[in-house]
Amino acid sequence: MKYNTQMEAAKKGLITEEMKQVAKEEEVDLDWLAERVSKGKIVIPANKNHQRIKAAGIGEGLRTKINVNLGSSGDCHDLGEEAKKVKEAIKLKADAIMDLSTYGNTGKFRKKIIEISPAMIGTVPVYDVVAKYRKDIKDITVDEFFRLVEEHAKDGVDFLTIHAGLNKVAVERIKRNKRLTNVVSRGGSILLEWMGKNDKENPFYEHFDRLLEICRKYDVTISLGDGLRPGSINDATDIPQVQELIFLGELTKVAWEENVQVMIEGPGHLPLDEIIANVKLEKKLCHGAPFYVLGPIVTDIAPGV
Repeated sequence: MKYNTQMEAAKKGLITEEMKQVAKEEEVDLDWLAERVSKGKIVIPANKNHQRIKAAGIGEGLRTKINVNLGSSGDCHDLGEEAKKVKEAIKLKADAIMDLSTYGNTGKFRKKIIEISPAMIGTVPVYDVVAKYRKDIKDITVDEFFRLVEEHAKDGVDFLTIHAGLNKVAVERIKRNKRLTNVVSRGGSILLEWMGKNDKENPFYEHFDRLLEICRKYDVTISLGDGLRPGSINDATDIPQVQELIFLGELTKVAWEENVQVMIEGPGHLPLDEIIANVKLEKKLCHGAPFYVLGPIVTDIAPGV
């Protein structure tokens, strides 16, 4: 293989089988598609170890993709039932499935759904920290965080949500600009607690190069998580949200330099009259990288998750 990632192939003028699949499915010109993949406007999350995947594209000029969230928790951890949800999602032609498990034998379940799913699979490795290590968050080491990231990538996960933009500067913005609902992102909350108790920088921000190395190795798309998305319309489009988004834009360019594909998570709960502005802001600050939301464009009347 003369390339490591879909982006690298596109930059080299190489057409991959995944690009051919997407172009056919979307009924778009193959060269047009490859050009946008090379520029980061479109991503094709397709881990080299996900053998059954039917490649799909996300981004500019393509149809909207539907993702299904599921997974085990302390309150509901019947993995058999979660597997049924996966099969039903596939039956209903979901484009992506996110395993958000935080309890039980998460590794076994993750491998199972990767084995049976032609849809893209996404995970949030910091969620797995809770299930895997079963110790106080402050006692998790940097190496343990990255060990889990590589485990998910090696298993065949196509995109990883990583809250790398929630750094010390962004945390300071939270302290100076009080919110009604503070930090509602679970992944963001976990990292915020770890940073506070250890008085250290977010490991995924400080060691972003280490993250890119893993993602490049398996061709995993990074989903840059919005750890500071507003949890209520009272906090919509506030300073912490925008501050984090600026950092996500900077990290996007760093990832592209290493030929790692990126999409952006956001923007959070919004009043209806701020949706268009937020979409434009996200596109501007993150250089046109594809972005997605948790459910519909989340507002006070459509709160998503």
